[in-house]
Amino acid sequence: MGQLTDYLDSIRARDPAPHSRWEILTYPGVWALGWHRIAHRLYKARWFLAARVVNHFSRFMTAIDIHPGATIGRNFFIDHGFVVIGETAEIGDDVTIYQCVTLGGTSPDNGVAGKRHPTIADGAIIGSGAQVLGPILIGPRARVGANAVVTKDVPAGAVMVGIPARPTMVEGGAAPEPRFVPYGTPCSDMFDPQTQKIELLRCELETMRKRLDALLEETPFEQERDRA
Repeated sequence: MGQLTDYLDSIRARDPAPHSRWEILTYPGVWALGWHRIAHRLYKARWFLAARVVNHFSRFMTAIDIHPGATIGRNFFIDHGFVVIGETAEIGDDVTIYQCVTLGGTSPDNGVAGKRHPTIADGAIIGSGAQVLGPILIGPRARVGANAVVTKDVPAGAVMVGIPARPTMVEGGAAPEPRFVPYGTPCSDMFDPQTQKIELLRCELETMRKRLDALLEETPFEQERDRA
């Protein structure tokens, strides 16, 4: 019971919408993870058909498809649903994924078995509609913006946006914030996923202004030094 309470509290810390723990128990992401725990145990016991049956039941009930073979750590939170997680995906602790995300694999027609899906390290945030493809690593506390397509490793603390995904000028990992940052971007307290691109551009512009101000402050000193 204590583990369940801790899990629900971890979700409440990341989502201001629920008014109680009981309300969180209605979330499809919570149920999908619960069913996955059962399916994964069956999968590890090599009861593959039974694991698939549980998986398909869970997908029917929650609109979230987590392959029984996927490995998932503590306090995993899927906000809303319509998420697909592949067989060899590995997810660490305190990871948050928003709606319509795919943790996809490499093409099965290349005949290469083994690790085909991403590894998501502790504390990472995957924004709405993002596609994370192949056996790549999303580093600790990294943030993947909405609708980004990630096909290469992401370093710890990086903020990735675009197609293909690229790091922004927002230094999200340089000084980790003590609070949770919704949707994977540290730009604004009042944030909506529909305006994420605007928010990120605003962040980049502000960062550039700060750097320009710093350069302008350095210039008089350099001129005085040159004169001396």
